[in-house]
Amino acid sequence: MSAPIVTLVTSPQLPQLDDDEAGLPDALRERGMEPQVKVWSDPDVDWSASDLVVVRSVRDYAGRRQDFLKWAKSVPRLLNQASVMEWNSDKHYLAELAKRGLPVIPTVWFEPDREYSKHQVHTRFPAYGDFVVKPAVSSGGRGTGRYTATDGRSRGEAIRHAMHELARGRSVMVQRYLEEIDRSGEVSLIYLNGLASYMVEKEAMLHPRFRSADEVQEDVVRSSAANEEEWRWGEEIRQALHGYITEKNGRDELLLYNRVDIVRGGPEDAHEFYVMEISLIDGSLYLSADPNHLAKFADAIAMRAFW
Repeated sequence: MSAPIVTLVTSPQLPQLDDDEAGLPDALRERGMEPQVKVWSDPDVDWSASDLVVVRSVRDYAGRRQDFLKWAKSVPRLLNQASVMEWNSDKHYLAELAKRGLPVIPTVWFEPDREYSKHQVHTRFPAYGDFVVKPAVSSGGRGTGRYTATDGRSRGEAIRHAMHELARGRSVMVQRYLEEIDRSGEVSLIYLNGLASYMVEKEAMLHPRFRSADEVQEDVVRSSAANEEEWRWGEEIRQALHGYITEKNGRDELLLYNRVDIVRGGPEDAHEFYVMEISLIDGSLYLSADPNHLAKFADAIAMRAFW
C-alpha cells in the first residue's frame, strides 16, 4: 500500500508554510504519509492527485475571496470543507451565532451599498470607551484598528478607516473593545476531528497605540489544558456551529480543525464569556507553542488520510 499523499495548502507569500507550521511536513512523513506543500492559486497543481488536501497558510484568501471559494469547491477531499469555509470567510457569521443564543460582542454593521456619509458613520460609533473597526472579510487581523470614542483624533481616524473599507466595497464591523482582554487576554480552544484537544492563552493583540493589526503579532502566554468551565463554553459554541452546518447542508461535517476564540466576561458583564471568533480556514493552531500540539494535529490528519 502506497503512502497517502497529503497536500498542505498555502499562499504565494508563504510558499513553505507559516513558521508555526514548519515542522508539519516532517511530522506527517513520520506517520507514513507523503506530504507536499502547494499554493492554492497555482494553476499547474493537479489537486485530484492528492489523497487529502489540508488548507493552512492561505493568508491572501480574503483579498481574493471569490477566487478562493471557487477553487475550494473544485478540490476533492478538501479539509476543512468548502461550504464551511465559505460561511467562515465572512464575519457576518457572528450574527448567525448571536441568533443561536451565543454571547457575541454587540456589533454595528456597515454595508457598502448603503453609501454612508462620514456623519452617519460617526453617529453609529460608540459614545464612550475603546472600539474596534475591521472589514467583515479579513485574515489574521489585517485591516483591524482599535480607537478611542472620546478622543477626537482617534475617532477621526476610525471614520477614515471605515470609509476607506466601504469605498472598496467591503462590509465593515464595529465592536466595543472588551477591557477584559487587556486584563486576562484571549483564550483559544482547539478542536481536532471534533474532539477537544488543547488550549492557548494570548495577550491582547490590539494595544491602544496600534492603529492597525497589520504589523502586530499575537503573543502566546501559556499553553495548557483548559479547565472544565472553559471547555463548557467551547462546547456551547461548537454545538451551535454544528447545528448551523447541519441546518445549512442537510448533514453535519466532521471538521479537521476548529479554533474557538473567547474572552472571559468582566465583573460587570452579563455573560461568563464572549465569542471573539471561530477559525476554520487559516487561523493559527499554535503548533510551535508546544510539541504536543504539532503531534496532535499530525495525528488528526493521519486519521483522515488513512480513513
